Amino acid sequence: MNEVFKALADPNRRALLDQLHQNNGQTLNQLCRHLPLTRQGITKHLRLLIKADLVVPLWRGREKLHYLNPAPLKQISERWLDKHKAACLRALNDLTKGLDNLKPEPA
Repeated sequence: MNEVFKALADPNRRALLDQLHQNNGQTLNQLCRHLPLTRQGITKHLRLLIKADLVVPLWRGREKLHYLNPAPLKQISERWLDKHKAACLRALNDLTKGLDNLKPEPA
């Protein structure tokens, strides 16, 4: 999971993931068209995303296609976000009730 957090820490890698989310299965050339990075820079970022298992490369003939793998993101969501979601909703509900109690009664 540390590799996933490390990969997500960089805005360029998040942009690559967003690009694959919009259009999954892109070649390196296709990814280069959409991002203001050098080919070498994108390759470096893709390597780290592949190491974190966020991107899976698949060969189709002579083309290497890159696919988003959402499984590590789901694991992060389940482990870190979902368990806090209920507490946040309760806190918002309590806040709403508290604010409603502060409203002055109509005259």
